[in-house]
Amino acid sequence: MDTFQAVALALLQGLTEFLPISSSAHLILLPVLVGWEDQGLAFDVAVHVGTLMAVVAYYRKDLKQIIAAWFGSVFGKAMTDDARLAWYVILGTIPVGIVGILLPDSVEAMLRSPLVIAGSTIVFGLLLWFSEKIAKEQRRSISLLDAVIIGLFQAISLIPGTSRSGITITAGLMTGLKRESAARFSFLLSIPVIALAGMLKGLELYNTAAPMMWDLVLIGAFVSALVAYVSIGWFLQLLNKVGMIPFVVYRLVLGGFLFAIFL
Repeated sequence: MDTFQAVALALLQGLTEFLPISSSAHLILLPVLVGWEDQGLAFDVAVHVGTLMAVVAYYRKDLKQIIAAWFGSVFGKAMTDDARLAWYVILGTIPVGIVGILLPDSVEAMLRSPLVIAGSTIVFGLLLWFSEKIAKEQRRSISLLDAVIIGLFQAISLIPGTSRSGITITAGLMTGLKRESAARFSFLLSIPVIALAGMLKGLELYNTAAPMMWDLVLIGAFVSALVAYVSIGWFLQLLNKVGMIPFVVYRLVLGGFLFAIFL
């Protein structure tokens, strides 16, 4: 992998991680489409660490309050809205964690097929469109039931092409949350998910003792963090202006393009 490839993949990861279009699908497909060699596990860890840093930086003020409130609830203080939100994030992370641990490597490898990605890109794009059409957008606050439903939906995101942010926002809209509330909870949910995925990949990397190209790893982490930070703000501004339809259209076009190439 050279510097150009590292920058391109990091840009792609940073841009797509928090948009409802599936970062994993794009990272899998770009090397296949242009004939690049696999970027390697170390680089995958680096760009995920970058996006993790971005979302933590973006929500740093909220996270300080949420974490402080959570510790307060653990040690007997009153259960505030921030403390509940912290518990809901933990609860919403459990399903994807369980499925991720139990998912056999053979099934995971099969799901990385371009045709699977094409199908999930279209199917869950249509589901996103459906959730946008029926959305009542009545509430800003997350309930226990919301957290359970969104957490269960999040487990589906292990299928490449689904989009973790897309499926969780879809679930949030279906439960009656406002767009920005669904997106905010989705992004907060991404923090433990990306952290856990990064730790698992990091452990795998440690066990394989693969060589590290530190310059490209650092480039990947920095570029993905910068682009992801910008894309979060851009997406939240765009969300209330145009809704989810542009992303639905993009998914349908991308899925059709992939079927045309790989069928």
